[in-house]
Amino acid sequence: MAEVVNLRRARKAKVRAEKEAVAAQNRARFGRPLHERKLTATLEEKREHSLSLHSLADREGER
Repeated sequence: MAEVVNLRRARKAKVRAEKEAVAAQNRARFGRPLHERKLTATLEEKREHSLSLHSLADREGER
């Protein structure tokens, strides 16, 4: 036989799990110290700059 499930409890457990998933995403996104956020931003700017130096659009004018 199948297990008897209280639908109210199942519904509330599902809502709690969804809220916990959102909270985990927010902790990962906003729960970092300032120096880590600055480091990430600096590394991202450096990566973008490096990519822009290697773009083909700039080199077409040289040929």
